[in-house]
Amino acid sequence: MTHHSTQSPQFFLTAPSACPYVDGQFERKVFTHLVGDKAPEMNDILTQGGFRRSQNIAYRPACETCRACVSVRILAQEFQSGKTMRRVLQRNSDLVGSVHNAEPSTEQYSLFRRYLDARHKRGGMSDMTVLDYAMMVEDTHVETKVIEYRRRGPDTFINGRGAGELIGVALTDRMSDGLSMVYSYFDPEMEERSLGTFMILDHIQRAVTAGLPHVYLGYWVNGSQKMNYKVRFQPQEHLGPKGWARFGAE
Repeated sequence: MTHHSTQSPQFFLTAPSACPYVDGQFERKVFTHLVGDKAPEMNDILTQGGFRRSQNIAYRPACETCRACVSVRILAQEFQSGKTMRRVLQRNSDLVGSVHNAEPSTEQYSLFRRYLDARHKRGGMSDMTVLDYAMMVEDTHVETKVIEYRRRGPDTFINGRGAGELIGVALTDRMSDGLSMVYSYFDPEMEERSLGTFMILDHIQRAVTAGLPHVYLGYWVNGSQKMNYKVRFQPQEHLGPKGWARFGAE
């Protein structure tokens, strides 16, 4: 892991680069390092302020002419599944998520690689090596877990784990006020399962069980087809100039 001084966090600004979500726009990010004993506390504060974590970095958009990226969090304790989402839960009732320490595996990377090649072939993560993946999982100074989703096995209700091939993975931070879904991926050939939706629903239930109020989904960009799924989980809050406020259906 990389080590830095934690006495007084320093913030840095990236150079402008082409925005992957809004044509013709350039993105900039402000970031700081999340390291040392104060990292969990700092991660809580920054996430509640609209930052996201990637390895030991916390970042948020700081674009000069655009404010399209909006932080989203689900109000887990108030959430109720509609008919469509209940069908997703039923479709995946044969799956179970087991919680592991933030340690990578070759099986995870194989699934991750297939997911990227099918869904994000031209994205910024498309050339990630097995070492890059290991760093994404391991390089954390906060409470991070890997949740692996597999079909239920004969001993699932004893050991809490599924059996068979790996179908989906979520890299998740546990915070004082919720769960933050850092990154998730799944078998791209199982599109009919709506695994992305299922993993979010599973995290909502985990937050409810743990007595946590929120599930953080990162950024939503109005008008971006890639991001539309995030506003389907109601009720939710969006972070604006005056703080967190309810968005969408009541």
